Parts: sequence; structure tokens; C-alpha cells
Amino acid sequence: MIERKSLGIKYFAVLIGFLRDRQGFLEEVRQGIRLPNKIISLLVCSSLFIAAYGGIIGAYHSWMQALSSAIKLPALYLITLLICIPTLYFANVIFGSKRTFGQHLALVLTAVSVTSVLLFSFAPITLFFLITTNNYQFLILLNVFIFALTGFIGVSSLYQATSLVLEQDNEGSKTRQKILKFWLFLYAFVGSQLGWTLRPFFGTPDSAFQLFREREGNFYLSVIQAISYLLGIR
Repeated sequence: MIERKSLGIKYFAVLIGFLRDRQGFLEEVRQGIRLPNKIISLLVCSSLFIAAYGGIIGAYHSWMQALSSAIKLPALYLITLLICIPTLYFANVIFGSKRTFGQHLALVLTAVSVTSVLLFSFAPITLFFLITTNNYQFLILLNVFIFALTGFIGVSSLYQATSLVLEQDNEGSKTRQKILKFWLFLYAFVGSQLGWTLRPFFGTPDSAFQLFREREGNFYLSVIQAISYLLGIR
């Protein structure tokens, strides 16, 4: 039990070290120092933070939805990462990068970790509105905004981190910058569509619990419909 607690503290110590000294952390990633420890720590901590947020938004419907969302929300981020990271890695290798797959994975996990910490920091605000309002469409749009904001900040941190770590390889650096911009768009697009596929995370009021919904429409159409409802446009 004590050993497990010490491991948990160690994982969070790595995350805190990254947040407090990003440049030093990224320099260690560039040099390949303790990469497995960094990858596992960021993976564990980000999954726990995202799971906590998923449990909160799922509690709007029921305890079953809370449990489901606590599992599905971390899965959303991690599956998106697994789908997209081979594209980033092999494209960079083709255009001259000498960095390993582990270094690329650690870099992307820094972005997921930043997003997860921000989501966790928004949890009290989301919980407040869950308690004080029953407007389902408002809650959906509020969380679309939170996910978009935290995702944008996470992606921005990844862009900066990549410039520090990967751009040390001069060969094809300009091409790799273009590849990264395209990849960030791809990552966001895949993530939003996968999130739509894994829904519900909230659960529609007065409806039975559903683990997954039938495939219909898309994420962007749903956002437009929610905005139209709040504005009274039918």
C-alpha cells in the first residue's frame, strides 16, 4: 500500500515538475532522459484528471452515466492520440527528424497533460452550473467552450514544445513545421468526430441510460442546433 502511494506521488511529481519547469522538462525529453518514466507519469495523471471531469459531467444524468463518462472521456483523448501520432512520427522521420517514437509520444502527452489539468481546474465551475441550472443545451455549449479552450491551450503548448525539441534537427525543419500545423488540425478533427462517436457524456434529461448512441448527424451540426435552440431559432 505504501509503495503504491509512493508511486502515485512520484507520478504527480513528474507532472508538477513539467508544469513548473517546462523548458527543463522538454530539454530532458530532447536528450531522451527517463522517457519511460515521463510517459507513464503523464499518461496516468492526465487520465485521472480527465476521468474526474468526465465523472462530473456524467453525474448530470445518473451514477451510471458518471461512471461511463469517467471511462470514455480519457479513452477519447488517448484513442485520438493513438490514431494520430503515427502520422506525426513517420512524417517527421521522412523529412529528417532524428527523434524517437518515445520522444514524440512524450511531447504529445505534454499537451494532453496541460489539457487535463485545465479541465480539472474548470471542474468546480462545471459542477456549479450542473447544480444551479437544468438547461441541457446551455450545459452542452458551456462544455463545448471549455473543451475547445483547454484543447486550444494544450495544442498551443504542443506547438511550442515541438519547436524546442524537434526543431533541433535542422534538416527539413520548415517542412516539419508545416506538417505539425496540418497534424494539429487533423488531431482536433479526429478528436471531435471520435467524441461524437463515443457520446453520450452528459446523457439527455429524462432518458434511459445509454452507453453509446446511434450514429446520426455530426458534432458540428449538433453545436449549431444547440446554439439555435438557445437563441430561439427553430
